[in-house]
Amino acid sequence: MSMSQQVDPLIGRLVDQRYRVRARIARGGMATVYVATDLRLERRVALKVMHSHLSDDSAFQSRFIQEARTAARLSDPHVVNVYDQGQDGELAYLVMEYLPGITLRELLKEQRRLTVTQTITVMDAVLSGLSAAHRAGLIHRDVKPENVLLAEDGRIKIGDFGLARASSANTATGQQLLGTIAYIPPELLTRGTADSRSDIYALGIMLYEMLAGEQPYQGEQPIQIAFQHTTESVPRPSTKNPGVPEQLDELVLWATEKVPDERPADAQEMLDRLREIERELGVSPLPTRTAAASRFPDDSADDEESADGQTRVMPDAPTSILPATLTNATAHDDADNAAALRRRAQRRRTRGAWLIVVALLATAGAAVTGWWWGSGPGSLVAVPQLQGLTFDEAQSALDGRELLAEETSENALDVPTGEVIRTEPGAGARVDRETTITVVTSAGPAGADFERLAGRSADEVRSVLSDQRISVADDEAAVFADDAEGTVLAVSVTPAAGGDAVDCTEGCSVHQGDTAQLTVSIGPLPDVTGMSAEEAQATLDEVGVATEVASQEYSDSVPEGHVIYTLERAEPGSWRPGDTVRVVTSLGPQLFEVPDVIGMTRDEAKAALEGAGFGVTYNGLWNAVVDTFTEVEGMSPEGGSSQPAGTTITLTITGSF
Repeated sequence: MSMSQQVDPLIGRLVDQRYRVRARIARGGMATVYVATDLRLERRVALKVMHSHLSDDSAFQSRFIQEARTAARLSDPHVVNVYDQGQDGELAYLVMEYLPGITLRELLKEQRRLTVTQTITVMDAVLSGLSAAHRAGLIHRDVKPENVLLAEDGRIKIGDFGLARASSANTATGQQLLGTIAYIPPELLTRGTADSRSDIYALGIMLYEMLAGEQPYQGEQPIQIAFQHTTESVPRPSTKNPGVPEQLDELVLWATEKVPDERPADAQEMLDRLREIERELGVSPLPTRTAAASRFPDDSADDEESADGQTRVMPDAPTSILPATLTNATAHDDADNAAALRRRAQRRRTRGAWLIVVALLATAGAAVTGWWWGSGPGSLVAVPQLQGLTFDEAQSALDGRELLAEETSENALDVPTGEVIRTEPGAGARVDRETTITVVTSAGPAGADFERLAGRSADEVRSVLSDQRISVADDEAAVFADDAEGTVLAVSVTPAAGGDAVDCTEGCSVHQGDTAQLTVSIGPLPDVTGMSAEEAQATLDEVGVATEVASQEYSDSVPEGHVIYTLERAEPGSWRPGDTVRVVTSLGPQLFEVPDVIGMTRDEAKAALEGAGFGVTYNGLWNAVVDTFTEVEGMSPEGGSSQPAGTTITLTITGSF
């Protein structure tokens, strides 16, 4: 007896004045299972006791009682029998058939994958038991290797009907009816409904796992596996194990169709097809080792030896599903009475020898069982898979297996802060009870510090960021700037955890796993001032920028139709490819009407032209003549013509003596 069993207060207790608890054989999230002696019927039973902290929860109590009522409705050699259900003070318990052996999960851990014959043996039995449930109008809802029991005598049974419901009550909400994510059908995830075909889907996943040695959908998080159930098709197991016959490939694909209507309608239909395959392959399920016709008297109900009326033989190894067969002698029509008498004598002589062999085997079985559970593999517990849980959840799960938890943290990019990354020893490792398991949780991403990044080349900045595990977005912003082409102008970092972006142009402190966006120079925008509108458009087209004439202005210095200047960018910031540059072009110089000064005196004409913004020139000798004796007889350009401001008008003057 292990130390954990010695301190368990139920060991040795008499439950309900009838069941003497002997040893603990399993512990789960809802209940602990013990082997006990039924004093009234003098037989061994499995006693499933609800955990005390759940006994006040009406939902758990209802599920516990539901399991007893559900299983009690079934009578099939491949379904674990439930004998009784009751309450003893604070203890709620079920009394079930005791089946020494292992689960299919333990077998798969030990052997990884099964032979075709072993697989057919398990599937034939499970489908037989499940078809009985479907005939009774029940859906199991939690079909998985953990719920398939492989007895030492070769019997194979499906148990744990704690999630089972009548097929008419086919809706599910929350965790109550989800079962295990690795075997959950798509319709339960998408619509929350389940029927007998949902059990078929889980059977298809289990069949794949037995043949391929692994589950079809893998993922670090449950949501990843759930997504694959709804979007991907289960592959053929022969892709992992070429020895799988095509018929079993097709059976897996049929059972795991995404649309329930395309699967077998129930377990009986799938069983019928399996038995057709057995005939096609010439493979039959391995026979079950038969029970002895009589039992040895049990002098004491408290005896630790088997009291269930069966002679059990320990298998050679936990991975053996190869029960021995007892062949019947062929009857002969022999009229020779002497030969008949010799055969009877021979049987009498061998009967005593067989009794001795059976007794020796029973003794050996008890010895092996004692070693197995005392100091052999049965005394060890497997480290559970804890990835994705919080430390408190992981500690609770380990406590349920009588293991201790010690937390340590490390930085991780892909695991949310506080979630379990791994355990040391890892999941699946078998260790002694009370072993301390190191639970490594995520401390989130490590910090990353940067100095000024602007002014460096883009390649250098990408390298600096990548060294600190900052990913750089491919769609960097390219802008026109006076800096050389390829120079980084700005860096913005978006936190992976969400929130506002951080400007890292002049340096920053961020976290690994964040994403950076670079703004990089592609050189200056071409200057199109003074170019014709056509030349400006062609020049900017070459760098991916469009041109638009925004307006026109008079210009004394820029020829008509040429660009005087460009307008500012509509939005603040640098010019980028794809922008439209708006330009102002020249109308040429503005023109004004020249006053007609013919007939005016010299000074009158000069005053009129200069007042209109024009210059004046004439023969300077006329400055020596009194103005009243002068008269303008000609001008060029002519009066009334339009000329740019500042144009010089040449006068022709004559005397008026």
